[in-house]
Amino acid sequence: MLRVGLCQMRVHPGEPARNAETVLRWMNEYCDKTDLLVFPEMCIPGYLLGDLWERQAFLLDCEYWNQRIVEATVSGPAIVFGTVAVDWNAKAEDGRPRKFNAWIAASGGNAQQHPSLGRPYGIKTLLPNYREFEDTRHFYDARKLAMDEGRSWSDFVEPLVWKIGEKQFRVGVVLCEDAWEDDYAQKPMEVLAGKHPDFTLNLSSSPFTRGKNDKRHRVFGAKARLLGSPLLYVNCVGIQNNAKTIYTFDGRSTMYAGDGNVLTEMSAYIEDISVVEVAIVGSVAATTRIAATVLPLGQPSWLPNGNRLTPPPFSIAEIHSAVRYGAEKFLESINCRKVVVGISGGIDSAVAAAIYGEFLKPEDLLLVNMPSRFNSATTKDLARMLAQNLGCLYLELPIEGSLDISQRQLHGLEASSLDGKLKAKLSLEGLAFENVQARDRGARLLAALAASFGGVFSCNTNKAELTVGYGTLYGDIAGFLAIIGDLWKEDVYALGNYLNAEAYHREVIPQGIFDVIPSAELSAEQAVDQGKGDPLNYPYHDRLFFAFVQRWNRATPEEILEWYLEGSLAKNLGLPTDLDLKKYFPTAQAFITDLERWWNLYNGIGVAKRVQAPPVLAVSSRAFGYDHREFLGRAAYTQHYLELKRKALGK
Repeated sequence: MLRVGLCQMRVHPGEPARNAETVLRWMNEYCDKTDLLVFPEMCIPGYLLGDLWERQAFLLDCEYWNQRIVEATVSGPAIVFGTVAVDWNAKAEDGRPRKFNAWIAASGGNAQQHPSLGRPYGIKTLLPNYREFEDTRHFYDARKLAMDEGRSWSDFVEPLVWKIGEKQFRVGVVLCEDAWEDDYAQKPMEVLAGKHPDFTLNLSSSPFTRGKNDKRHRVFGAKARLLGSPLLYVNCVGIQNNAKTIYTFDGRSTMYAGDGNVLTEMSAYIEDISVVEVAIVGSVAATTRIAATVLPLGQPSWLPNGNRLTPPPFSIAEIHSAVRYGAEKFLESINCRKVVVGISGGIDSAVAAAIYGEFLKPEDLLLVNMPSRFNSATTKDLARMLAQNLGCLYLELPIEGSLDISQRQLHGLEASSLDGKLKAKLSLEGLAFENVQARDRGARLLAALAASFGGVFSCNTNKAELTVGYGTLYGDIAGFLAIIGDLWKEDVYALGNYLNAEAYHREVIPQGIFDVIPSAELSAEQAVDQGKGDPLNYPYHDRLFFAFVQRWNRATPEEILEWYLEGSLAKNLGLPTDLDLKKYFPTAQAFITDLERWWNLYNGIGVAKRVQAPPVLAVSSRAFGYDHREFLGRAAYTQHYLELKRKALGK
C-alpha cells in the first residue's frame, strides 16, 4: 500500500515564497501520514503571470524555493510538484533562457533524474495556445526539445522508476494539457499507456468553466481506462488572472480507477488534502480510498454555516460557487473589503448586491439608488426592499439636480474657433442626455462614494450588454470588477432565483425585481410601468449573441441569415420552443435590420467599450477580456451574406 496525499492547495500567482511555504508546511504536517505528496502544476510560481516570466530575478527565486523543497524531503515524505525549470545555457526562440513547464519528483533530499531527459525534472509535452492560454510565448516543450536533440518526443514520455518507502514503483507523471491530447497530433497518454505505469499522476492548473468538470470526468476516465491503472488528478484552487479576465480554479482533485470510475473527488474551492491508498498486487494496480484528512485551516468563509456544498447537477449551482468564490478572493487579492453597488431595482444590480452580501459584513456593503425623473416609484421601492432584505447600508441620491446643471451648462452652447470662422452648437438631448445620466451615476457618484467609503464600486453589466456595448462607458461600464460580465441575462435571472432558494433560503431579491421589465430608465421611452424597456429581447438576443461569441463554430450574419431563410434558426440558436420570431420580426427587413444593428455594435463601438471595461470574472468559455481576443475595427459582411440579403428582400 502506498499512501498518496492529493494536495489541493491554493496557489497565489507570482508569490513563490508564499506558495513554497504552504508546500513545506504540508510536508511537515503529513510526514508520518503519507508516503507521497502530490501538488498541482505550477504550484510554486503560479500559472497566469503575463510577462512576469521574463524577469530573471523571479525565475531565480523560483529555483531557490524548488531547491528548498527538494532538500526538505530528506526527513519528509516523497513529493511531486509542478514548477518552472530554467535551462540557463540554452536559448528559446525569443532569445531568452529556455523555460519549461516542469515537474520535480524528490525523495531523500534529492530530485529524481528523469529516465530519458537526463535532467532533475520532467517537462510538458503539449502547450495550450488557445483561449486564455499562451504557453508557447513563454515555455519550451518536449516536442521542440526533441527536435533540437534529433530524438522523438515520445522518448521523453517515460514512467519514473522510483523507490518510495520499501517498494519500487513505475510512476507516470504528466502535466495538465498532456491528458487533453485528443485534438493534438502527439498523444502523450497513449505513449505512456504503452509503457505500463503502476499509476499515473496528472498535475494540473485548470481553470473552472461551466460544464468542465463533467467533461474532465469523461476525458480522464477514458485515459484511466487507456492506462489500465489508477490516474490521480491534482488541481489547485484560488484565482489567477491576465489583468482583463479573472479565472477561478476549482480544484476537484480526483482519483480514477483503472476502469475509469471515479473513486474520490475532492470538494470544489477547498484547500485540502485527501489521502488515498494505491495497492500494487503483482502487475495489477488496484485502488481503495481511505478517509480524507482535513487540514486544520478553518472552514472557508464562503460556505454557508461552515458546511461543504454538494452542488446539484444543474450548472447554476456551479456558477454561483465560481462567482461568489471569485469575487471574494479578488477582493482579498486587492486588499479591499468594502464595496459600493449602484442598485436600480433591476435584476443585474440585485444579483451583484446579493453575491457581495453573502460574504461581506453588512457594514461593508453600501447600496445606492440614484434616481432621476425617469425612474419609477416601482423600481425605487424595489431597490429599497433589496437593501432592507440584505440588512446592509443604503443611500438614495437623486441625480436630477446635477443633470439640470449639466444640461443648462452645455445644451445650446456654441463653440467656435479662435478666429471665428468655425462654429458648432452643442445639444444635450436624446442619447447624449441618457449617457450623461449614466456617467453621472458612475464616474461621479459611485466613484466618489467608493473613495469616501474606503472601498471600490461594482460593475453590474451582463454579458449580453457587453457583447454589443449596450451600456455607457465610464457610466454603467465602470467599476473594479464585472462580477456578472460572463453571465447572459438568462443566467442572471437563474442565479437570482438560486440565491433566494439555495443561498439565502429566503426572498432576498424581491419578486418584483424578477417581474419588472428590464430597462435602463433613462428616458420616457423606457418607462417600466408602461411596459417599455431595453431594445434587447433577451430570450432571442441572448442566444444570438451566444452564437456570435461562444459557439464553437462562431456564427456571423452569413450563417444567421442562412438559417433564417431555411427555417432552422430556432434549432441552430437553441431558441425556446414558445418563442414566436414573427412577434419580434414580422418581416425579413425587420430581421435583417436587427441583425445588422447588433453585429455592427459587436464589432464596432462594443469593442472599444470592452477593452476599457473592468476585468470580467470568467465562468464560461470566451469570457470577454483575454479569452475573447479581438481588434479595434468595424463590422464587415461577406459577399455570400450580401447575396442572401438581396434574396431575402426580393431584390
